[in-house]
Amino acid sequence: MKWEGGILEGFGLDWPQAVALALGVVLVLALGVGAATSATDFGPYNPSWDGTSDLREELTADDEIDGTLIQDTSRYETAQANETVAFVVAPESTYEGEDRERVADFVDRGGTLVVLENFGEPGNDLLEGVGAQARVDGQLLRDTTEYAESTRMPIATSTGDHRLSNVFEQLTLNYASAIDPGTEAGDVTILARTSNHSYLGAADTDLEEAEDLRSYPVASIESVGNGTVVAVSDPSITVNAMYGEPDNGVFIRALYADAETVFLDYSHGDGIPPLVGAVLAFRGAPFAQLLVLASIIVACGLVSTGRLRPRAVVDRIRDRSSERPDTDTPTLSRADRIAFVEERYPEWDADRVERVVETQSRSRSDGQSKRPQRLNRTETEYQHE
Repeated sequence: MKWEGGILEGFGLDWPQAVALALGVVLVLALGVGAATSATDFGPYNPSWDGTSDLREELTADDEIDGTLIQDTSRYETAQANETVAFVVAPESTYEGEDRERVADFVDRGGTLVVLENFGEPGNDLLEGVGAQARVDGQLLRDTTEYAESTRMPIATSTGDHRLSNVFEQLTLNYASAIDPGTEAGDVTILARTSNHSYLGAADTDLEEAEDLRSYPVASIESVGNGTVVAVSDPSITVNAMYGEPDNGVFIRALYADAETVFLDYSHGDGIPPLVGAVLAFRGAPFAQLLVLASIIVACGLVSTGRLRPRAVVDRIRDRSSERPDTDTPTLSRADRIAFVEERYPEWDADRVERVVETQSRSRSDGQSKRPQRLNRTETEYQHE
């Protein structure tokens, strides 16, 4: 683009206008991105390393399943439980009252619930609420020999004790805890566990302070009612930075391989951007959908009949007004015109007066003007007749 005289060729913008336009575009884009993304840990629309956008995108892109992000536990009531797997990733608040009952009923009817939690109480409360025995210990898990980048990133291996255990070889953890299978551990099957050189403790606990080194479970599965509950002591296997690590993604996909519907339950979590929240709310409101559909149908009908075409309406009014006679213009007979011209120009002879009046009459009859002309021509114009 070439600038000439302060004007941007091709756009007709001067410098202030161009700068204002650029700032406006940047502002709109920034607001759009902010309304459609999130920076919350484990947020499904957080594209950073600590978000779960990769998991969400994979689920929604899979044509074989119906991947749905839910914000309301009422979705559990209408779900075909035995064909549905629900993931609850690091919930921020406790499932209580009706919410807990809905999830418990979903499991009892044959649904599969996967709870991923490390240090928060809401995950354990949900496990208890649905009748599962497994709990998350809540202390930081370290492994002194089998780890990825540090002892806080243990590598757990598959136990082979369940068909799911045969799908993956290991889980790469990051700031995980351990699974406590409960007092009746016989009903809980361990899917993966750390090496025999692992220990639990507070974040500042070192190896010398560890009471004992042993293997710890990090993933379990158990039957509850007619359904299944899976407990995983590290929600970080779902975040973008860890989802591709061996074999985290393989393990997650194995959990819903036989399902037709997958819920990402964020009814008790943060990370849903305003724009996405509005869209999800609209999808869950049939009345609002019908109202919008009805409005679109009405608008299309008005457009098709021309009632919503302002330019066309203005043009019709203009055409009709141009066809309407001017009521202010006097209608004069031929004799009146002759008398008017003779009075205005007494020096003209009768033949010239006749010619002028005849010319006026022909102009009207030939349709050169849609409106009756006034007798207001100047003396100079008449003298050229």
